[in-house]
Amino acid sequence: MSSFSNPHYMYLFEMKDGRQKLAYGESPEDALEILRVRLTDDEMDMILPDRFTRINQRKLQQHIDNLG
Repeated sequence: MSSFSNPHYMYLFEMKDGRQKLAYGESPEDALEILRVRLTDDEMDMILPDRFTRINQRKLQQHIDNLG
């Protein structure tokens, strides 16, 4: 299957400490599952799964200072 049929997006998830966590996936749920593989349970507990923003790569630079 071509990667063009399932586009992936960048998502910024809000965290309890006011920072943001960057994730990549087909949907917010997919992006969270990818984060779940990379992060510890304690780190995942910091993420607010229902508070996210979808961004494109061009706008990523604007958010670098707030990534956690």
